[in-house]
Amino acid sequence: MLLQYIKEQYKIISIVGMAKNSGKTVALNQLISEAIDENIPLGLISTGRDGETKDVATETEKPKIFAEEGTYFATTTELLSQSEATVEIIEITDYRTALGEILIGKVKDSGYIQIAGPQSLNQIKELSQRLLDLGAEMVIIDGAIDRRTAAAPSIADATILSTGAVLSRDINRVIEETIHIANLFNLTVVENGREVIEEYMEKDQIVIIDKNHNPHPINIKTAINSGDIIGEQIDENSKYLIIPGSLVKSTVENIISTSKYYKDIDIVVKDGTKIFIPPKDWLKFMRYGVNIKVLNPINLIAITLNPYSPQGYYFEPDILLERTRYFIKDIPVIDVMLGGD
Repeated sequence: MLLQYIKEQYKIISIVGMAKNSGKTVALNQLISEAIDENIPLGLISTGRDGETKDVATETEKPKIFAEEGTYFATTTELLSQSEATVEIIEITDYRTALGEILIGKVKDSGYIQIAGPQSLNQIKELSQRLLDLGAEMVIIDGAIDRRTAAAPSIADATILSTGAVLSRDINRVIEETIHIANLFNLTVVENGREVIEEYMEKDQIVIIDKNHNPHPINIKTAINSGDIIGEQIDENSKYLIIPGSLVKSTVENIISTSKYYKDIDIVVKDGTKIFIPPKDWLKFMRYGVNIKVLNPINLIAITLNPYSPQGYYFEPDILLERTRYFIKDIPVIDVMLGGD
């Protein structure tokens, strides 16, 4: 079901949820089950914590994570004691969290486990590679709430997005927000001037690049609350505006209000996880002629649906699936509980 979009193509896969209780752990367990059936050794990491029976923040019930013998996984010294599987400690890393040091374990006798991981993207990438080096053929990164950065192409080869009824009681809004994130993950990639763009992305420097590909750095630390300063620097010779950090609604609004040349430039961010603009505002900016591109696209390979909300309401599974597929045709949309393709 999910493995068919991954098998033998990608080594590191992230599963990111649009909110808590969006069905991310169900999708994770589905992928684990399929990998077990195919005898694929797995590595498991979380950007937060997963596998507990009750969510520590919302106190809602959660599905546990079952790991087969031979699975490598990241956890913490505190969470290891709460795993039901028999585990061999492979190594204790230098990464620390509020729940203790991150360690790598290998399941010796199948059972339920709790997984964790470091906070920084570089550490997640390093740990993922370590699990591959130890013998995992595929590493799955469980992206915690508000950590869409787990989908960043610098970390994962492919991404699965989990969404569902928890987003809203209005099925149309659920679909609208899902389409929006899917679109952000698949924004147009900037093609020209990549060398100088990458240079300033690495420097974490906001810069305007002119039509001759000459850089004009702007002496500000962040684009947030600085859209008017940026807009004043954009002129008829500007080609790209490079924003290494987050791009938010107010920044774009202020650029529009202070520069008459905003339609003539491409705003470039690292990838779609850096954009924090609501769907309706995004559509408004597109109508205004704002152009936003990415340095690196996110490889979104599937979307999973959870029609049930812990608040007690739900959508008819068939209807949510059919309507979401109607609007999203180029990415597989799946309800893993319903089964089928």
